[in-house]
Amino acid sequence: MDFDLADITVPFRMQPGLRRLAPGARQLTPLAEGSALWREKKAVMASGASRHKVAGFDEGPALAAIHEQALLEGISSGQAVELAFEEDFAVLDGRDTTLPWLCVCVPSHWAPEEKLGLPFAAVHAPVADARLLVAASSQLVALATGGERWERTVWTISPSARHDQHPHRQPREPWPEAEGDALVASCHFRAERQTFFPVGRGTQQAVFTIRVMVEPLESVVDEPHKAARLHDAIASMTPAVLQYKGLAPARDRLLAWLHSRRT
Repeated sequence: MDFDLADITVPFRMQPGLRRLAPGARQLTPLAEGSALWREKKAVMASGASRHKVAGFDEGPALAAIHEQALLEGISSGQAVELAFEEDFAVLDGRDTTLPWLCVCVPSHWAPEEKLGLPFAAVHAPVADARLLVAASSQLVALATGGERWERTVWTISPSARHDQHPHRQPREPWPEAEGDALVASCHFRAERQTFFPVGRGTQQAVFTIRVMVEPLESVVDEPHKAARLHDAIASMTPAVLQYKGLAPARDRLLAWLHSRRT
């Protein structure tokens, strides 16, 4: 998995966590045809549920910016963006802080069609303990759409191996009653790398990329220091965050397993 557990903050806090990207940093990932993610994205695309836009919005400049970025990174993008890249996409408009276009196949327990056209602060209002994020929404949008490139990461643990966790297509999978290794055998570490790059072309827009990565928890927590960091992060989460991330039913059992792996 292309995710460094050192990026996990301890104690855990819901915060923007934007980092400026170095010049030339990659922001797109070729999607392997036939992979699990490719199959899931293809199914959503075939159903007509992958793209949403506000009436009258022209997504042409954003699509051109995506293909231009792919060219810079040496990635072939001669097909629909849904199947060319692992990333999902949205457009953030700096003029009114809204999301006027979304191309999202594998959301993490949110419905893209319900976020369409909403201001940035309203999009994140349901996030647990998101006071800092919401309070800083105007500044964050100004940064993200100011012409520079940014990234942030988010993560959770899930009993589902699916990438697509749209709440209306894929209701939350219940946690098994098992403990220890038997529990972890059905657990997956789910991480997202989110980045921003400018649309340009006379707009005040940024392309927002979301790359979802899912791997078995046991293969991610393969060293004691990783178990320790993940343990301490989960142990420091508030009840609201645990509920929001869906971790509350398994918290104590996950902590017990992680504690056993930290030494």
